[in-house]
Amino acid sequence: MPLRNNDHSYGSIAKWLHWSIALLFLGSYISVYYRQWFTQEETPENLVALQFHLSIGVTIGTLVVLRILWRLMNPAPLLEPGSRLEHVAAHIGHYALYLIMIITPLTGYLGTGVNTDYFFLFEIPKFADTWLFGSWVQNGLGMTFEQFEEPVDFIHKEVLGEWLVWLLILGHVLAALYHHFIKKDRTLLRMTIDRDSRGRG
Repeated sequence: MPLRNNDHSYGSIAKWLHWSIALLFLGSYISVYYRQWFTQEETPENLVALQFHLSIGVTIGTLVVLRILWRLMNPAPLLEPGSRLEHVAAHIGHYALYLIMIITPLTGYLGTGVNTDYFFLFEIPKFADTWLFGSWVQNGLGMTFEQFEEPVDFIHKEVLGEWLVWLLILGHVLAALYHHFIKKDRTLLRMTIDRDSRGRG
């Protein structure tokens, strides 16, 4: 399997980034729902689940940056044949997903009130303890962390986490299934195992 994309299929690096981020988003939701549903606040289990959630979020943010850089250096395959409306919808959907993949981990980090013990290997200071917070938020906007945290948490949890991310993921999955089972093209195969693309471009 080639490392780079070609006109017909994604390369192994793009596939690895795509599926790694997808699995990490799933792990992020599992950790946060486990914390909410099965642990009591301030218990060791609750704090461990929180740290897993924060660590996964940092990992997602890092991989998303790498994915964007790779996409800039290595354009995506050509779109499968379809109407102009389908192509416009595909572009909008992908841009929306990239935007969500950036905003979700970013607001998660900005709004957390604790340091991130990154998979219990090393500590990442919370945003409130950074120079950027003191310079831009505290001195620039005249806001305390509590004032800053409220709208950021609202975006992260209420707007993105509870419904918008799920809607975009659902739309992405349904679009892939539509292409695979109804249009019967190679859209889904290009991000999995596209044997038809071997030896091309």
